[in-house]
Amino acid sequence: MHDKEDVSYNEFGIETQDDNGTHLDRTATVDVDNYSGIHARTVLVYLSLNLILAGQLLNLVGSGALARDMAIAIGGSNNVIWLSTIIGIVTCVLGPPVSQAADYWGRKWFLVVFTIFGFIGCMIVSRATSMNVAIAGQVVGGLSFGCQPLQFAVASEILPRRWRPEAQAGLNVVAGIAAILGLLVGLKITATNPEGFRTYFYITAGCYGIAAIICALLYNPPLRPLQVSLSQREKLNQLDWVGYGLFASGTVVFIIALSWAQNPYLWSDVHVLAPLIIGGALLLVFVLYEWKVRSDGMIHHDLFKKDRNFAIALFSLFVEGTVYFAANSFFVVEVSVLYETNVFMAGVRFTITFITIAIAAALIALYCSANRKLRVPTTLAFVSFVIFHILMATATLSSGKAMWAYPVFLGIGLGVCLTTLVTAAQLSAPPALISISSGLLISVRSFGGSIGLAIYNSILNSQLSSKLGPNIAAAVVPLGLSPTDLPTFIGALASNNPALLMRIPGITPQIIGAGVVALKTSYLESFRYVWVAAAAMSVVAVISASFLINPTKDLNMHVDAPLEKEVE
Repeated sequence: MHDKEDVSYNEFGIETQDDNGTHLDRTATVDVDNYSGIHARTVLVYLSLNLILAGQLLNLVGSGALARDMAIAIGGSNNVIWLSTIIGIVTCVLGPPVSQAADYWGRKWFLVVFTIFGFIGCMIVSRATSMNVAIAGQVVGGLSFGCQPLQFAVASEILPRRWRPEAQAGLNVVAGIAAILGLLVGLKITATNPEGFRTYFYITAGCYGIAAIICALLYNPPLRPLQVSLSQREKLNQLDWVGYGLFASGTVVFIIALSWAQNPYLWSDVHVLAPLIIGGALLLVFVLYEWKVRSDGMIHHDLFKKDRNFAIALFSLFVEGTVYFAANSFFVVEVSVLYETNVFMAGVRFTITFITIAIAAALIALYCSANRKLRVPTTLAFVSFVIFHILMATATLSSGKAMWAYPVFLGIGLGVCLTTLVTAAQLSAPPALISISSGLLISVRSFGGSIGLAIYNSILNSQLSSKLGPNIAAAVVPLGLSPTDLPTFIGALASNNPALLMRIPGITPQIIGAGVVALKTSYLESFRYVWVAAAAMSVVAVISASFLINPTKDLNMHVDAPLEKEVE
């Protein structure tokens, strides 16, 4: 051990060397109590961060829950997956560079400008006349998610470390409330008219606009040291341009390949293989570059020096991303196809997830702050994910009532792990790297969501293509339906179009009933593979989360970036 006076620290709070020149690979624990009380300015800034997050959640929920209505209104049902996937890609790609740049140019205008992009994008979606225009609007609106890491970073650094669980939980509570309102309002206004999606995105645009104005007026933080000590050229040179390029291009190409697999191309088709290989190669080069060439890039090596918590949090949030995007995109669809004729009621079932998130986040924040322990609740959160996926995978056509309870397990997992993992990772990182650490966390979560969504969609499409036609044919052709009318019959059933069904020659209630049962059975069997894949990922995360280290000493009353200086 070294005496305190023998240790020096670099600009990131890393112990660098003692008097003998020995380099030390350990991050110092900051235990200086500089807390001077909560001021109105801090409260208002924290509230503005929550409002920005509310706009983002409204956008994300709408892109998943209203996708089918948008396809009915403007066409392009084969491309609806891109409405959610685009958000995941943009968040994943922009998170690290925006987070790193915010250390040199400050947080405020990145928050404001990217939130304005959210306003513009939602306005484009609300006026879309084709799916391509809607996707373009989501590309613009998705830019708002580029500042999401800053919201989690600023929320933590303006409050005492002891309160970080509460800071993160507060964001998750607001996210849950926004998701509930978005889901219920969105499904209600599209229940009788698919064109209602336009009103929904008008509302979302308004939320973005108000959030941008409030943040611009209220958030005026002191200049950061690197803002004033470096020239513009020096700041630009500090950014990891090679890493950004490799990661962005590799991610986009790789996800495109996964999204095209079984939709509409086979895995062996060049449209899938070529981008899969190229994207994979670019991501591999990115990893090697960040590992061997650039130690202070978007994957800053100092993030991993203190302990293993940051690495565990990265992997765990990758898994959590795959879980959330799968549930957000498929739960309402499965319930509406199998158990509910009213899509709004299917959405109401999913709101149970967000109600549980809010409750679980608030309770676990109080527990973690009081006991200074993160490992057990995080592990139990992923156990809850496993339970949810097992229940979904083993559901039957008579599980309609039970489906009201299943989202509770999903909500517990999401509410707990989002609070504990972000807290663990930020406390494991040097204080000056809290922004880039948050950027990596959100980026990896979105990367996991985009990868998982593409894989799950490929699994679902593959299973449906092999089961739907044969199962329905086997059920209705023996009852007298002509094989030549089978495609029309299947299309009418899948789109829930009674008028088209009644125009099919020789149609009878018996044929329709048999077809509906075969359709539901095919969907049930196909969704099962999606939930099994998600369960397998969650089991791995249970194991990794059990190795977290409880950051007992780090949960103190030190404030990393106070907005107000203590009055002398």
